[in-house]
Amino acid sequence: MKLRTVFLLLVLGVIAAFSALNWSAFITPTTLSLGLAEVQAPLGVIMLGVVGFLTAFFLVFVVYVQASALFDSRRHAQELQVNRELADKAEASRFTELRSFLEAELQKLAGRGTGSTVASNPAILARLDQLEEKLLTAVEQSGNSLAACIGELEDRLERKEEQLPSQGQRSAS
Repeated sequence: MKLRTVFLLLVLGVIAAFSALNWSAFITPTTLSLGLAEVQAPLGVIMLGVVGFLTAFFLVFVVYVQASALFDSRRHAQELQVNRELADKAEASRFTELRSFLEAELQKLAGRGTGSTVASNPAILARLDQLEEKLLTAVEQSGNSLAACIGELEDRLERKEEQLPSQGQRSAS
């Protein structure tokens, strides 16, 4: 059970115990003013009735809120499922369109002949050579910077190793 449910049951139990222990005081008639008239009635019983009515009212209210939330959740889940199916269908149709477009383009390329292939176009070959040179330069620079970092770390480790024995000798003396 949730903490608030236990707390609510505990409060209702305390009210019931208090009412049972003081039942004679609860049923003692008292003069009550209703504004225009005065009546003789047991105030404790009237107050217990009000507490019982409010408890029942809030219980019905909570059930109503939970039921409406459940119905809304179910409706949203159904709408989400319908939208998911629509999105899946739209995506499938886009893939079909893309496939037909690619097939048409490949047929156009095949229809042009072998004279305009990538391997025979000098501008494309020159651009590929430039890109290859840039890539090799970048890889070489990355390797150099990595080697420099490793060398610096090795130097630091060697300096630490030189310092550690001298510190150990001091503590031994």
